[in-house]
Amino acid sequence: MNNIYNFSAGPAMLPKEIMLKAQNQLLNWNNLGVSILELSHRSTEFIYFFKKCIENLRYLLNIPKEYTILFCHGGARGQFSAIPMNLLNQQDTTDYICSGFWSQAAAKEAKKYCYVNVINIIQKKTCGNISLIPMKEWPIQNNSKYIHYCPNETIEGIAIEEEPIWFQNRKIIGDFSSTLLSKEINIKKYAMIYASAQKNVGVSGLTIVIIKKELLCLNNKFIPSILNYSTLYNSQSMFNTPATFSWYIAGLIFKWLINLGGVKSIEKKNNKKSSYLYHFIDHSKFYHNNIEKKYRSKMNVTFDLKNKELTNVFVKEAIEYKLLALKGHVARGGIRASLYNSMPFSGVKKLVKFMSLFEQKYH
Repeated sequence: MNNIYNFSAGPAMLPKEIMLKAQNQLLNWNNLGVSILELSHRSTEFIYFFKKCIENLRYLLNIPKEYTILFCHGGARGQFSAIPMNLLNQQDTTDYICSGFWSQAAAKEAKKYCYVNVINIIQKKTCGNISLIPMKEWPIQNNSKYIHYCPNETIEGIAIEEEPIWFQNRKIIGDFSSTLLSKEINIKKYAMIYASAQKNVGVSGLTIVIIKKELLCLNNKFIPSILNYSTLYNSQSMFNTPATFSWYIAGLIFKWLINLGGVKSIEKKNNKKSSYLYHFIDHSKFYHNNIEKKYRSKMNVTFDLKNKELTNVFVKEAIEYKLLALKGHVARGGIRASLYNSMPFSGVKKLVKFMSLFEQKYH
């Protein structure tokens, strides 16, 4: 098991020490004689644990006091509906920035609840490489109630590293599902950010929403209670039974990150991993990444083999080499290596070694 590296885009690999700790505590959590899986979310012990989770997350991301943190159900897709229902009236207009599969999915869902101005920022260069329209050139509408975008597209391997600094008096909403806790974020630049957990935060079943408290005021009686931010806030995210095990793993991840030196420290490690892999790809005539360098994802490195007929062979032999889940998403194809927080540098080194050996074998 020690030599296996899982490059899955999500659910992603977990730190080994986290899994061992969960295993050790599974039958007897905090010496209570019961498992975290069967402990009531209303118990004094669990509520104390949850409050500590919130405290640690607030510390890691330097979340100002005017923001609240909600632990939600439904994955990021649930928020695609929850956001317009909570923040808008049906006649309102919004801007959705589309840079890939997930931002397009968010825009499609939002159209059920409001008028959506879709802004496609993908542009292809004459050489065939993919670039993006710079943020300062986005054609934002004057009457837009909020601007939604996805800083990292896991399928295409496209990232927007710019933070919104020029939108005057606009509510900015970011889908940080694949980058939350992987790099520093200036929360104050956003009205709301959200992220599903199964990338850098833990396991599936949990979605984190960080939102300005002043936005919890829209009284829309048609919002399902389980998606209503005000209801979740007033019930401390426990309107109904939460995904307690997902919360538990997230709490372990928060402590793990703090012990590593926080988000600033893990960001340096992530930069090192992605730079190492991209450097190899760029200096190879066998592999190719078609995204302009400044828009490349540090979390999800996508690439193709020059001879695409070898793609399935590459994936099969990678598994034999104990490198898992490298097959690209069906919407894109090719190869995808996800380098989330839990992926150690040794895993990236082993991947590059395999890629080198594969190139020598089939060039």
